[in-house]
Amino acid sequence: MAKKEFKYKGNSEEDLKNMSISQYAEIIPSRLRRKVKRGFTDAEKALLKKVEKNESNIETHCRDMIILPIMFGKTIKVHNGKEFVPVDVNFEMAGHVLGEFALTRKFSAHSGPGVGATKSSSALSVR
Repeated sequence: MAKKEFKYKGNSEEDLKNMSISQYAEIIPSRLRRKVKRGFTDAEKALLKKVEKNESNIETHCRDMIILPIMFGKTIKVHNGKEFVPVDVNFEMAGHVLGEFALTRKFSAHSGPGVGATKSSSALSVR
């Protein structure tokens, strides 16, 4: 059985790459569409220029930048508050923002309480 081809709202990757930004704005969700209609910030415009020039080491703080078709296949380093996390942008990420793929909180799995942590920790077996 053949693998089903992914399409974003009925459009293939090539269809999206051939669209202008205004045409792409018509098919993305309303919150992102309003952002495109209002225009990009200066930092977002600078990011787009770097993407268009095919620069190799692109770093950005623009976590709310919409993933546009010209970004497909690029690696963009997005700041998560501490460091720049590399995000490989692909076709399945259409209709999202960069910050969704650079997590800001680290998962921590806790073990048992340490020695002398609380009065109740003395009730636990030492073994």
